[in-house]
Amino acid sequence: MGEVFFHSLDRFGGRMALITESGDTFTYSELLSGANNLSSAIESRSVIFQVCRNDAESIAAYVGFLRRGAVPLLINDSINDEAYLNLKDLYHPSYVFLPDDSSLEVDSSAHGLGGYRLVKTEFERDYDINPELALLLTTSGSTGSPKLVRQSYRNISSNTSSIVEYLNILSGDRAITTLPMSYTFGLSIINTHLYAGAALILTNRTLMEREFWNSLRSGKATTFGGVPYTYEMLKKLRFWRMETPSLRYLTQAGGKLVPEMCAEFIDICRDRGMRFIVMYGQTEATARMSYLPWESARSKPGSIGVAIPGGEFSLKGDDGSIIDEPGVTGELIYKGDNVTLGYAENRFDLARGDERGGTLETGDMAYSDEDGFYYVVGRKRRFLKVFGNRVNLDDIERLLKKTGADCACGGVDDALKIYAVSDDIAALKRYVARRTGISPAGFSVVKANEIPRSSSGKVLYSELEGGRINVSV
Repeated sequence: MGEVFFHSLDRFGGRMALITESGDTFTYSELLSGANNLSSAIESRSVIFQVCRNDAESIAAYVGFLRRGAVPLLINDSINDEAYLNLKDLYHPSYVFLPDDSSLEVDSSAHGLGGYRLVKTEFERDYDINPELALLLTTSGSTGSPKLVRQSYRNISSNTSSIVEYLNILSGDRAITTLPMSYTFGLSIINTHLYAGAALILTNRTLMEREFWNSLRSGKATTFGGVPYTYEMLKKLRFWRMETPSLRYLTQAGGKLVPEMCAEFIDICRDRGMRFIVMYGQTEATARMSYLPWESARSKPGSIGVAIPGGEFSLKGDDGSIIDEPGVTGELIYKGDNVTLGYAENRFDLARGDERGGTLETGDMAYSDEDGFYYVVGRKRRFLKVFGNRVNLDDIERLLKKTGADCACGGVDDALKIYAVSDDIAALKRYVARRTGISPAGFSVVKANEIPRSSSGKVLYSELEGGRINVSV
């Protein structure tokens, strides 16, 4: 069994580790005391379903479980009963750790930590666990999906140290939580700041709530991260007018920010004495694969930048050949120690070893420029043919977002469907036809009351295609 940096957190002792919504603070010594107390009640190398929020109990449990050598599956507390029970039936966890006020089905006997309880399940383990397996995370779809990403101890340690290096995270930094702990980007912010002996300001509030900004100011946050939807909200909130003197830098990942908005936030941050760092990653690569250095940000808006320290990019053509020429699009391939072991779809897959060998086919189409900076243009499978012409759905979404419309695209060949939150659907259809040249007979625009999104702000395309979107009639 490998080890992660959590085993060396004791050295931070009396340093501030956590600041809660209520203003309570915990040092590293106090954090580890709670972590060790909880983990002493479990067996090493056991699978634990951890239903988590952005709070002190969840952080302590996560740290304690990894220090103990258990394998937690991080589950967002918004998961519905059906999805949870499906996962439980497939993976037979030895324990469940969840909030006292959770409605999820569990046994009654429990070991407590604050407002949470640790429950021993009825399952007798009938499966093996690979000695290098450290953590399980859901893929980017529904939290009820049986497909999980298997992360190793080396994956976590490698990616965490690399992110700390290129972001220059300091022990005096304080990151406020803006994303769910169960989401790979949100978790990487937690990991990196604990690794550096920095502090976390814990909140479950959204950017649209006053309490979030109160916590940011009172906790003197130096940084926070967000997905593209986060920055769309910040623009609506007129972030450039806010008083946030403690902020040192902002980070963005979890999808492509349109170049115009990227350039806008680069300028906002520069004018306010901050840095805006664009990153690119996937759960399958633990968290991050690239970053856009601040020095190059203004000249290359829209770029995902260069590979992280210890990583390497290449591009593969349709015929499998390596693309060396700048400006030529191919599938983005990544190599590094943070490439995860592979997937699991049931408990018996937890015994599997490394099935990727440090190489990840990202499924993203990209090109590089003359300076070696990469640009993602869309997903490999996010294309349709409309009357013989290849249409990139991500390009259509970016085009419409420039008009201020919240939108998402789906459909099939010769029947592109655009869902948009807009009061003038006819005008949007004319705009798309004029700007793209796509025949109006090949696509439709549907007025939606909202675009379905996950707790991390990503569009839930499965709900679009499944017809479960809330549309106006």
